[in-house]
Amino acid sequence: MRFTDAGEFKKETGHEVNGIWFPRVTRILEIKSKPALQNFFKEVGSYQGAEDIKNKSAEEGSLLHQTVQGVLTGREMVIPESIRPAVEKFIEFNQDQKIVIYPEFIEKPIWSGKYRYAGTVDALACIGGKFGVLDIKTSTGFYPEYNLQTSAYVSALQEFEIKKVIGLPQNIETRWILRIDQKRICDKCGASLREKGGRRKIRPGKNNKILCLEESHEWRDTTGEVELREFPYLYKDFRAFVAAKILWEWENDYWLKKVGYLK
Repeated sequence: MRFTDAGEFKKETGHEVNGIWFPRVTRILEIKSKPALQNFFKEVGSYQGAEDIKNKSAEEGSLLHQTVQGVLTGREMVIPESIRPAVEKFIEFNQDQKIVIYPEFIEKPIWSGKYRYAGTVDALACIGGKFGVLDIKTSTGFYPEYNLQTSAYVSALQEFEIKKVIGLPQNIETRWILRIDQKRICDKCGASLREKGGRRKIRPGKNNKILCLEESHEWRDTTGEVELREFPYLYKDFRAFVAAKILWEWENDYWLKKVGYLK
């Protein structure tokens, strides 16, 4: 991305914490190659078309994200019909899982004074007696950058200064990624249809090499899918995040010197 001046660079890539500017975790991780995203741009065929789909998908994902957070805090939520299958599936899932989140730590800005980065955690939660970072994704799968992102959050929250400033009730023990999505399944061939961002994406069934013709699918009603995975081990993921940060700093050396982040 090109920047017109240092002010735009700071606004687009970081946050200020107590008057000190830090780059954002998610912007740092944009340096990592994302083959799935590259394939998506190829499939769409035009940059503008892909951007439109991506932006609309982000809006829909944010709506699902916010609704699930509201459900977890016990608020009375009006569930939009467009995401009802996913939300209802999550409510059913959580009857057994019993995720407890802390309202004061939803969308909580955090930072690392030691490694000099900032970010925003989706939530801090208690699951199965453990206290940790809960990151909510509205995607078709789990991607490696999720591990790097959450490792950065956990590492920051383990620093003494931030624990004291934000008033953590106890030490962070672990992290989870909660994936929520929805799709339709073809009764004939087992293919799945995902509609997001104005785009229809059909994937073949896992155990079926035969795919119906477009007009011959027999789609069931939309159903939600929910997965919760714990990633208790931090060391390798955080090392990879730090390496990504070094590369990102190298890539943005000019602007980082302009804003005084690098000497």
